[in-house]
Amino acid sequence: MAQLRWSSLLLPLLALDYAPASATVGDYTNQEPLTHKFDKSACPDYAHYATYPHGPYSKGPLELPFQRPDPRCRTFQSDAIEKVIKDVTSRMKDPDLARLFENAFPSTTDTTVRFHTDGKDEKIKKKLQEREKGNSFREDGEWEGPQSFIITGDIIAEWLRDSTNQLKPYQPLALKDPAIYTLILGAINTQSEYVIQSPYCNAFQPPPISGLPVSMNGQDDTVHPVYEPNVVFECKYELDSVAHFLALGNEFHKQTNSKEFINPRWRKAVRNVLRVLESQSQPTFDSATGGYRLNEYTFQRRTNTGTETLNLQGVGNPLNNGTGLVRSAFRPSDDATIFGFFIPANAQMSVELGRAAAVLRKTGDEGDRLLAEEMEGYSKRMREGIWEHGVVTHRKYGRVFAYEVDGFGSALMMDDANYPSLLALPLMGFVGVEDEVYQNTRRMLLEKEGNPYYLKGRDFRGIGGPHIGLQNAWPMSLLVQARTSGDDEEIRECLGLVLRGSRLGLVHESVDVNWVTSYTRSWFAWANGVFAETVLDLARRKPELIFEDGRPYEIS
Repeated sequence: MAQLRWSSLLLPLLALDYAPASATVGDYTNQEPLTHKFDKSACPDYAHYATYPHGPYSKGPLELPFQRPDPRCRTFQSDAIEKVIKDVTSRMKDPDLARLFENAFPSTTDTTVRFHTDGKDEKIKKKLQEREKGNSFREDGEWEGPQSFIITGDIIAEWLRDSTNQLKPYQPLALKDPAIYTLILGAINTQSEYVIQSPYCNAFQPPPISGLPVSMNGQDDTVHPVYEPNVVFECKYELDSVAHFLALGNEFHKQTNSKEFINPRWRKAVRNVLRVLESQSQPTFDSATGGYRLNEYTFQRRTNTGTETLNLQGVGNPLNNGTGLVRSAFRPSDDATIFGFFIPANAQMSVELGRAAAVLRKTGDEGDRLLAEEMEGYSKRMREGIWEHGVVTHRKYGRVFAYEVDGFGSALMMDDANYPSLLALPLMGFVGVEDEVYQNTRRMLLEKEGNPYYLKGRDFRGIGGPHIGLQNAWPMSLLVQARTSGDDEEIRECLGLVLRGSRLGLVHESVDVNWVTSYTRSWFAWANGVFAETVLDLARRKPELIFEDGRPYEIS
């Protein structure tokens, strides 16, 4: 750590160390009061700031740095979030674990809320009026009400999947803090606009009312349906992206019992999701004539990396008829599928459709009832399709879930660290953790003999994936492993590995299994959110593992 500390001192102007030297966990009382208006342009770029450690350091053996930006530079403030940090860290046995939670739990709100409005801002309303006057067609309700643009971290774009997971740790606080309620409601509204405009796309530009500049991803893509680059950052069709859109609203309702998000724009977005499901349920060959039929979605990218594009002129490998499953062209890692019936996303979509249908039935609206029936039909067919086509018999592990299938009998046996994954099936509510097929699958995924992307080296281990390569495992997979385990020793080992791979006080995208200080992405808010969720899960389920007094803690 001494070498890392000196490196932060070499760049005092670019990486300002804002934390007071005498500060302790959750204690900011020693900071100097403002004597003049603070200029936010003085805040360092967090993409750079996160790559260097900042004091004070934790008192554990890893001496983890304090990586939160100065309060004046944070992108969202919440006393409820600060209270959770204090409640949890003050009771922890391990000061390193406490420091990592202190940095990770507020990572999304501290650094990634790039734009937020409660919908009452007169300047925003004026921008909407100006868009209409400027011959920009605007539908009724478009971009009205609360809106929130949540970036993934070091990329200035919003992924539907990432932003949903980034906000999930705060959902239980939505009734405690009106600001968090409005932040999440705004995120649902913003995602609705994205899904209305381009339901096949995965990552999006800032809202037009934000005044933020758009950025290009630097790729040469040919995509159908065509999209507007001022709206879309990247257009890889991933079934889990639209499943995560549903999940964001479903979890909000679960935690608040609010149906405020069920407005005409959300309903329109849901109908777009159902149109995608209908289109992507179609086989490659017409079931009546046997003739080839072109899929509505195609994607081609000029690249030398096979996982970044789809073969057969952007269509992907053939898929069979009558499976009940829905195609996904890409995985949540943004890598292309090999067999398009991606089982984890089908499982997630099946669950979220059922949850959303249950919420819609509560409105008492006849149109919502019919919409719920349609969603329930898809949910049932997808679940049945998974059990019929997505479960195969392995010579060593018995009946297990496949990662991808094509309906012709081909199956891909692996797992990827990104959520949704096979390892995470119980977390999404598809099966119970004790389900026999899941337990067989879990054993397979956590052994090198069963999962080609289970990576193990001198310093680190876990599930990785083709997105980064064959030497990097993802801490996210260890966190999912801990959350799906009841074994104390397994959980401790997973937490220890994550701590070992987080020497900068933040959870990274991936870590080199042979050289733990080599990692990808110092600023990756999704991974920090998963760590925070894992700690909160253990605080409730296994408090004796992390707390001195062993008493459970739950946000209430």
